[in-house]
Amino acid sequence: MDRKIFFIDSGRHAGIRGFLRLSAGRRQKRAKAVSKEEAVQDVEAIVLSIPFAKYPDVAPLFNNVPEATVVIDTSNYYPFRERAIADIDGGKPESVWVSEQIGRPVVKAFNAVLAVTLAEKGQPSGASGRIAVPVAGDDPEAKAVAAKLVDATGFDPVDSVGLLNSWRQQPSTPAYCTELTTSELKAALQSADKARAPENREALLCSFASSLVTTLSFPALTTKAHARSC
Repeated sequence: MDRKIFFIDSGRHAGIRGFLRLSAGRRQKRAKAVSKEEAVQDVEAIVLSIPFAKYPDVAPLFNNVPEATVVIDTSNYYPFRERAIADIDGGKPESVWVSEQIGRPVVKAFNAVLAVTLAEKGQPSGASGRIAVPVAGDDPEAKAVAAKLVDATGFDPVDSVGLLNSWRQQPSTPAYCTELTTSELKAALQSADKARAPENREALLCSFASSLVTTLSFPALTTKAHARSC
């Protein structure tokens, strides 16, 4: 796969980066120091995997990015980890909010798959039981680019329609990090309940935080605080 991808990330989805670099391993690499602003000028896609609340901080980077460049959002909103965002708490899909912050349309992909899944469970196209990954966006051409990247990492892309419906692949929905096949993922996306997802997320986080407080001898103070609020 001969395409240029620029990554802005905190390491969560290093599996995407690593696989795509390996798949392009035959190309000669000539590296030189450039700024982020220069680096994003000649790429087909930009993949964003950063803490959710940091999106407004990277907005200036997109001021001069060509309109044809596809922007892929892989992040998820966890208010306990960063800060509460009223619009999202009020029901706005996460990637719609991201698009508004950076002033660019985005495609939501790779958010509903664990880093360990990306690193270890990719399979060749056509393999039985291949795990599927949802891809949401409003531009068919941009979604096609994201779908090719999903396939290149070893997973089946599933079109989850427009960005307004991307809540169907957000945390605590049936499609989120459940390692489903294509047919199973399509059913999971349809069965998602928007009203219940935030409640499910909070219940899951409370359970996880409580278990940390119980099992760790020196839990983080923020984890303790969250567990006490549950």
